Amino acid sequence: MNMILIVNAGSSSLKCSLFDVDQGDVKQHYRVKVANLAGPARLEIYDHAENIDGVLVDKETLSAEQLDVAHGNAHAQALKVVIDWITHNTRYKIAWVGHRVVHGGTFFTAPVEVNADNLAQLESLIPLAPLHQPYNLKLIELCREFLPDCPQVACFDTAFHATIPHVASHFALPRQLTNEGVRRYGFHGLSYEYIHDKLSRLDPELGSKRLVVAHLGAGSSMCAINEGQSVASTMGFTAVEGLPMGSRCGQLDLGVILYLMREHKMSVDDIESLLYKQSGWQGVSGVSSDMLTLHQSDNPHAQEAIDMFVYRIARETGSLAAALGGVDVFVFTGGVGENDAQVRAQVAHQNEWLGMKLDPARNEGNEYLISADDSRIKVFAIPTNEEKMIARHTLRTLGVIA
Repeated sequence: MNMILIVNAGSSSLKCSLFDVDQGDVKQHYRVKVANLAGPARLEIYDHAENIDGVLVDKETLSAEQLDVAHGNAHAQALKVVIDWITHNTRYKIAWVGHRVVHGGTFFTAPVEVNADNLAQLESLIPLAPLHQPYNLKLIELCREFLPDCPQVACFDTAFHATIPHVASHFALPRQLTNEGVRRYGFHGLSYEYIHDKLSRLDPELGSKRLVVAHLGAGSSMCAINEGQSVASTMGFTAVEGLPMGSRCGQLDLGVILYLMREHKMSVDDIESLLYKQSGWQGVSGVSSDMLTLHQSDNPHAQEAIDMFVYRIARETGSLAAALGGVDVFVFTGGVGENDAQVRAQVAHQNEWLGMKLDPARNEGNEYLISADDSRIKVFAIPTNEEKMIARHTLRTLGVIA
């Protein structure tokens, strides 16, 4: 049976999924997670064919030597392990490959079949996403090597936000810089697109409403969606803007950077490391960049990090509500949004002025609809599935499904 392989590369992780074509849509069969590619890496494989949540069917530890970390080959070796496992443990044949690519710039506002020309354009965008884009493109090159007969499609985190109006996407900078591409792009677009599609399938009327979607996790952002189109996002030129995240600072007065350069003599690399890897929940708490660990800690700074996160979510809700002219539906998604009832309850409490009210039992039970019956805003907790969205885009781009 012909299958589509979805590849989602992070700087230190690799996620893959295997889908087949099912009645004009896609159905997930396997999901693979390889965490900590610096080694030793943890590989876990889940079977989703009969269970939507997946059943763990295999796991192993990959040493730094197996991954050839010393020579920078961890992504290549991890992908080889994944493809070998599929080849030897399933009856499926990989026929197509879809990739998540973080940045499409202004070049790509829709998925594209990969070729030499658009690969060169994507490489030119590396300065706009230096911590993500190189790994996305590396996996495309590796799939061309390992699966030379399989068409590949690139799907972009920025594409969904191409509808954001100029008044929201442009900075108040000299026009020359804007024309160079210094503007707000927005990210997590594949997740937002999936959530809107999911809501529309649940109830077509919901898809036409004014939505605020909060994709909350180690990387967090929020998006305002009106009649299926993105109109504002908390992330901007890079994926460091907006909410405080696991180790990213979120919103910051740019004067702080000038201060660090002048008074602390920090280099560009030092500042990049500070903003991306040493800040956010990690920096505030001094404990961890993991939300569950923060909840379990008795360190008061851990609670401060959670409270700061909740405050920013609530404050950005107001900002996005202003962009929409009101809010009808609020959706929590992402690892924290889908699973953390405490954070959801705190956010809803701070958003009571908007008419947001949760049903405690629904919220604690992680149900889809978690708002109270008398809440003016419908509130949902919906697991996202970027890989499924990529699979759909890939097969539509290649003409396999309509």
